[in-house]
Amino acid sequence: MRTEPAAVYVKDTGTPRGRGVFASRSFAQGEVVETCPVIPFTKNPTVPVEIKQIMFGWDFLLTGIPGAQAIALGYGSLYNHDNPANMRYEADVANQVLRFVAARKINADEELTINYNAPGGGAECNDNNWFRRMNVEPIVNPKD
Repeated sequence: MRTEPAAVYVKDTGTPRGRGVFASRSFAQGEVVETCPVIPFTKNPTVPVEIKQIMFGWDFLLTGIPGAQAIALGYGSLYNHDNPANMRYEADVANQVLRFVAARKINADEELTINYNAPGGGAECNDNNWFRRMNVEPIVNPKD
């Protein structure tokens, strides 16, 4: 499956979040922002915490494969957390990709974000379960 590169770029956010991925053009709600190939793992691998923190739960809620994890290539593992996020993501198991989709209109030069906690790749969630599992403090959204 061949896809064109997403219209995005990476820069420092100027906040404690560090670097982030930004839209170089606007995206309409429902538009695919990026399609990322993934490297799936069917069992929980022993990896350094830095790798574990960029892995996606490629498991039951996304793919129906209990316990599976994946590393997203492209910009997929660089998106920062926000709640609500401006993107959601969905798995395509047959093609082994994650699709990042605009959850609302996204403006040019806006940081692209996903929700680390939302089940099934949703954009909004009232739980911080990912942060608890990873034993890290969530960085407060700079716009709050």
